[in-house]
Amino acid sequence: PILASAHENGCICLWSTQGNLVKELLPFSKYPSVPLTALCTDISTKMLLAGSKEGHIMCWSIASFLEDPQNSKNQIKEELCWRAHSNEVVAVFHEEEKNVVVTASIDGSVRLWHAMDGYYLGYFGQPRKFELSDIHRLILPCDVNNFPTIIKEESKHVEKKKFEYPLMLDRDK
Repeated sequence: PILASAHENGCICLWSTQGNLVKELLPFSKYPSVPLTALCTDISTKMLLAGSKEGHIMCWSIASFLEDPQNSKNQIKEELCWRAHSNEVVAVFHEEEKNVVVTASIDGSVRLWHAMDGYYLGYFGQPRKFELSDIHRLILPCDVNNFPTIIKEESKHVEKKKFEYPLMLDRDK
């Protein structure tokens, strides 16, 4: 068994039951790291989902890693990232049979998403029934304007380069 913990710096740590750090994950994103506020896996522990303080949901494939954590070829791969809410995500739940993700935010909204591609399916309390089979309509909630990002290549954490910009006085200007 592996335990997962989400941290303020946007990192997910995977621990052995003896308390040893097994792996550290940093979400691949064009945005700076933000605090992670919710974690969940599917029942078969093939996927790891995390919600952030800024309303994003990130999804990793963890099945091959969990089969043999010592094998360096079995990597954890981030597969999907999408903006689910305009505010902090407080809960994430993956329903494997229907292949949907349920997210909840501090604003009180609870939304339903297709798990494989992050497509929006609706919100709890809407007047119409959920159409779980109609995932080809690209619609978004009214407060979200970014479509899901499918991450195709193995993402690597890139360290930010430090630049020095000394202040210089230019008397001519």
